[in-house]
Amino acid sequence: MSQQSPDRSTSPPPRRPDASMSLLTNVMDHSLDDGYAEATARRQADGSAGMPRTLRAKLGLAAGLVLAALVVTVGAAQARIEAPVIAKERQELIDRVEAETSAADALERNVDRLRAEVGARQRKALQEHGGDQGGLVALLSGATAVQGRGVKLVVDDAKDTEEGGGGPRESTSFSDTGRLRDRDMQRIVNGLWSSGAEAVAINGQRLTSLSAIRAAGDAILVDNRPLVPPYTVLAVGDGQRLSTAFQDSADGQYLHVLQESYGIRTSISAQERVRLPAAPSLIVRTAEPLVAGSGQDAADSGKGTS
Repeated sequence: MSQQSPDRSTSPPPRRPDASMSLLTNVMDHSLDDGYAEATARRQADGSAGMPRTLRAKLGLAAGLVLAALVVTVGAAQARIEAPVIAKERQELIDRVEAETSAADALERNVDRLRAEVGARQRKALQEHGGDQGGLVALLSGATAVQGRGVKLVVDDAKDTEEGGGGPRESTSFSDTGRLRDRDMQRIVNGLWSSGAEAVAINGQRLTSLSAIRAAGDAILVDNRPLVPPYTVLAVGDGQRLSTAFQDSADGQYLHVLQESYGIRTSISAQERVRLPAAPSLIVRTAEPLVAGSGQDAADSGKGTS
């Protein structure tokens, strides 16, 4: 009896390439939920699917379509009508802004012109009524531009300005940093004056006996005008002698300490010619000579004058 060979057709079928993506395959094969498919088939069997069959239903659908078209048409017409009005109002606003801007610019130019006129009149008054020393008075008051030999001192903040504390520059208003402060600038300017400077300007701002160096946040103000580092200080005087005297002074040593301890960058050099502008605004005050005999009258009455 011959032995029958084993059947090899019972081997498992080959693995599908997308077997690992069963969820994605199921979504692709059954894009419509079974419940929705059954409901659609039921409506088709009842004859309720598709377009309405009764006259009333058709009229209702037509009325809805007409109403939707009417709403869209009215909206488009309304937008078309309002577009020119909106554009006109926008243009009117633009014209008003431009007109007000032009008016503000004209007022600013007028203010600058009046300031220049007042400054010119003040400088002229100083020159005319200064007597034999009118030129000296105008020079000392900053009423005229000056030029001559001098020094150029450039001071800038440290490259990496970091907060610190506990040093000699710390106060209730600011801490030790690599940023130049108004108090530092005051010492620098006073050191130049005491070293023999005849005129001083910082970043083109001429200093007078009434100038103020203050701070507003981290900015340094000279006569209420902010300065931007680096600070260029020009001083008229005997260049080399003025430079040496300033560096040897206490204020010059103070600037050297700022450079060594806080990284503030400085450079000073003698210049053959520097030019300083006139002060932008002056406060002119008058003094009247004491009338003969008034001193005796004041002494008799126990009152003095100043």
